[in-house]
Amino acid sequence: MSDTAPWNRPESSESTGEPPRRLQKRGGGDPASRGRTTVADGVVAKIAALAARDVVGVHAMGSGLARTFGAVRDRVPVGKSVTRGVTAEVGEVQTALDLEIVVDYGVSIMDVARDVRENVIASVERMTGLEVVEVNIAVSDVKLPDEEDEEEEPRLQ
Repeated sequence: MSDTAPWNRPESSESTGEPPRRLQKRGGGDPASRGRTTVADGVVAKIAALAARDVVGVHAMGSGLARTFGAVRDRVPVGKSVTRGVTAEVGEVQTALDLEIVVDYGVSIMDVARDVRENVIASVERMTGLEVVEVNIAVSDVKLPDEEDEEEEPRLQ
């Protein structure tokens, strides 16, 4: 007996006279809806921090104490804390954010807060698909023109 017996041969449209069969999708439905995507709190916090820093009038993120510890932490070779001053709580479809910012002297704090809120919401929702239910902003300091900036990068001598 050979392997080409009628019951072992694949059917072709030529032999049956039927139109060729299309492969059926397994699992049914749109492939994009098969499975679950989760976004970590740190990812949302990083997006929010970068979006907040893009706003004119935001001098820095975090309180003075957090920035001091952050400057020390930045010198350790594990890398910079991009999320300094941001806390994110992420659920399945929604997120809430708390931001602590330092504004430049002379800018309207309310305008800067509004612009930060709008930019953060747009960036987080566009990049993650999560609904941002709230962005709480705490202004912890004002950067005066005659104040020296804290060192962000260690100086090489």
